[in-house]
Amino acid sequence: MNGGSADPRSVTPRYEGGCLCGVVRYRTDAEPGPLFPCHRSRCRKARGSAFMAIMRVPAVAVQIAGAEALRALRSSPDLCRQSCGRRGSPPLTHPDGMPDILRLRAGSLGTPLPRMPEQHVFVGSKAPWDLICDQAPQHAERSAS
Repeated sequence: MNGGSADPRSVTPRYEGGCLCGVVRYRTDAEPGPLFPCHRSRCRKARGSAFMAIMRVPAVAVQIAGAEALRALRSSPDLCRQSCGRRGSPPLTHPDGMPDILRLRAGSLGTPLPRMPEQHVFVGSKAPWDLICDQAPQHAERSAS
């Protein structure tokens, strides 16, 4: 028996997910940063929901299959959203000025995320019908961290 490390293809990734139709898939063994729902009106519109739950992960730690199907959309001066060109679902976001970071959309995960949000951001512009029912800190704009 070989004393070397296991074949990385045989190791189950910690987290995996992708787009709605399955053309774009991602996987990572990295532990994502804090889970935080963004309640900004732009994020609500991009998601079609009360908020967008995102978490950061090092870009080098993410393997993307079907990346050629991703379509980039500049939704603001500092943000490029990447969506599946086939069905339009957005599994990840790439913030400008942060080439080493990807923001994974928590809703695109196929692997359960065993934690609650650590903070809510841009609650100053949240929808009036959006009730935040957890005890995580709330920031009117961006968080301090």
